[in-house]
Amino acid sequence: MDSLLQLLQGFETALTWWNLLYCLLGVIVGMLVGVMPGLGPTAGTAILLPITFGMEPVSAIIMLSGIFYGAMYGGTITSVLINTPGEAASVITCIDGHQMAKQGRAGAALGIAAIGSFIGGTIAIIGLTFIGPPLAKFALSFGPPEFFALMTLGLMMLLGLMGKSLLRGLIAAVIGLILSLVGTDSVSGVARFSFGQMELMNGFDFVIVAMGLFGVSEILIGAENIAKSEKVPKIKGLFPKKDEWKTSMISITRGTAIGFFLGLIPGANAVIASLVSYSAEKKFSKDPSRFGKGAIEGVAGPETANNAYSGAALIPLLTLGLPSSPTVAVLLGAFIMHGLTPGPALFQNNSHFVWAVIASMLIGNVLLLIMNLPLAGVWAKIALIPYKLLFPLILIISMVGAYSVKNSLWDVGAMIIFGILGYFMKKMDFPLAPTVLTFVLGKQIESSLLRSLTISEDGFLIFFDRPISAILITVTLLIIVISLFSEIKKKRSILAHDVEI
Repeated sequence: MDSLLQLLQGFETALTWWNLLYCLLGVIVGMLVGVMPGLGPTAGTAILLPITFGMEPVSAIIMLSGIFYGAMYGGTITSVLINTPGEAASVITCIDGHQMAKQGRAGAALGIAAIGSFIGGTIAIIGLTFIGPPLAKFALSFGPPEFFALMTLGLMMLLGLMGKSLLRGLIAAVIGLILSLVGTDSVSGVARFSFGQMELMNGFDFVIVAMGLFGVSEILIGAENIAKSEKVPKIKGLFPKKDEWKTSMISITRGTAIGFFLGLIPGANAVIASLVSYSAEKKFSKDPSRFGKGAIEGVAGPETANNAYSGAALIPLLTLGLPSSPTVAVLLGAFIMHGLTPGPALFQNNSHFVWAVIASMLIGNVLLLIMNLPLAGVWAKIALIPYKLLFPLILIISMVGAYSVKNSLWDVGAMIIFGILGYFMKKMDFPLAPTVLTFVLGKQIESSLLRSLTISEDGFLIFFDRPISAILITVTLLIIVISLFSEIKKKRSILAHDVEI
């Protein structure tokens, strides 16, 4: 009951005309980011961080959150209409969504995607309303050892789910950790890795690192591609057939459950949510052969899952201060930039802020549903803008944003260097997620470790003397062992295959 009363108070703040305007701007920009191939929510949010500098914290986070979940909607439109996913999670939608468009059913595909996205996103935010406060209250009992164990577990789960190479994931994580250590040590006051440069005494600014690694690197990658030139099909009939409603709603229900659950797990992402949902729909279907040929469930489930994931991913961020994906890590950086520290104390000390943001997300979902369908054709045409016109403009915006952080050309140069680093990491298949997460969490991990050892009489045994931290550390060690065995098994199978050849 308390949660509902606080949510109503949040609506009072979110429904002021300026916050409504920022919410609308956020979802519009998010849609634009979503339909632009190669950008996606992470790069879009990172590039637009500087424009929130002069804004009130509530308005800034409302707008950035709108960009985050708006991009999830936007990527669907180009996937269905021109077979070009605007962001990674929409790749799965191309499989059946574009086939439906070829059959003249683009409207039905976009309609069920919008309905599923609205339902999945709304239920996830309602889940945040009821799960967030009790989880935050429980986390208030955490001390430095528990927070260190929790953040370590989150990072290891991320590495365990990174896929192709555990070693590459570890290297990427170490790069982020080293970057987080640049600057003055908060405990001893000694300068580290500054090399006598005054600009490095305070370390690297998160905005510069995020804009470089995600924004500039995407521009460089995108510049290698040739934009498609396709005709956008006409959209008619925005709703499924009568006999498709039942199966679609079952798919939406499953997608909501899958997306919500995966949103709670650090290291999972919207792509995994969409893929798991698509696999589940194919498995439960009476006729799996329909998939890949325009099955409406192949659109409803994955689209619902990636939007349910987006809402649920904010639960560990707001309650534990633990980002579960690169985009949420960018949001964490935005919180810190505006003087707010996500975690259990946020609900207690800044409840007005938290509930206003949650209320704005429910409003944003309604706005997206209203504007998503009538303007679908317009959004799709934006994706056809040639890269040679689009990316120089985005690069200029990024450079102006980097300069505005401290009015320093040093930051512009640093952003470009991080962009080149991100470009080569992507080309060599190094994941960027561990880098940005360890950069964001590095100082917190170091602080929690040092504080734990300070209060400990038995050194590192403190992590095993306390039940919660002992369980978290044990799970972390199990993940490491399982990941190592999986990596060794993978290498052996590759060697065995090479020997046979």
